[in-house]
Amino acid sequence: MSTPQQLKYSATHQWARRESDGTVSVGITEHAQEMLGDVVFVDNPKAGSSVKQGEVCGVIESVKAASDIYAPLSGEVIAVNAELADTPEKVNQDPYAAWMFRVKPANAAELDALLDAAAYQKIADAEKA
Repeated sequence: MSTPQQLKYSATHQWARRESDGTVSVGITEHAQEMLGDVVFVDNPKAGSSVKQGEVCGVIESVKAASDIYAPLSGEVIAVNAELADTPEKVNQDPYAAWMFRVKPANAAELDALLDAAAYQKIADAEKA
């Protein structure tokens, strides 16, 4: 399983990447997409909406189950990956390239407080055991 070192992670299986403009891209981890199976639908938060760290802000559905998407940090949603509406399977093909939405953080410290790759890997490994 791939867990890129440069990303931050939540215990609810979202990844977060700080972009050069200060926004943060959010997606689900490889572990999460493996557990879901073939993704068939992604319901992202709406651009312009506010999300709060730890709260449900979207849904991802697969042939096996539906799962909530939790905001890894608080802020304003400034963009959504509209490509996933027509091709949700991109999440299975490369979960770290298939970002779901971008947030303008309300508090940058929330991003810094997320898990690093090693800490997240321990959570993922424990769930597989």
